[in-house]
Amino acid sequence: MAITKHSKQRDAIINELCQRHDHPTAEEIYLSLKINMPNLSLGTVYRNLNMLSEDGTIQKISVGGADHFDGNAKNHYHMLCSECKRLYDVAYPVLEDIEKKAHDFVDGRITSHTITFIGVCNSCL
Repeated sequence: MAITKHSKQRDAIINELCQRHDHPTAEEIYLSLKINMPNLSLGTVYRNLNMLSEDGTIQKISVGGADHFDGNAKNHYHMLCSECKRLYDVAYPVLEDIEKKAHDFVDGRITSHTITFIGVCNSCL
């Protein structure tokens, strides 16, 4: 979970993501940072977000369309609003035993799970 090489841009991306709770896309992070970092490219943001999600520092959430990113790398659940397409954290305890139960139904070894609920958020109701 540790990144060996730090950079000003990577640190800014992590800080921006960890300050937000709206699960932004790479483009939303880029637009937020571009104001104070005019030399930042969208490609740099994508590369860093993908690297950070691959090493477990952040979460990448793929729910149709653009990927969203979450600074909270701990396993937790999300809800996708089918109207505005925003992602929200769901404050529901992680089902630790679900992986053991699911093991009986798959060939191989389960190492983790994700759950995304789909519905309509209060803002869109």
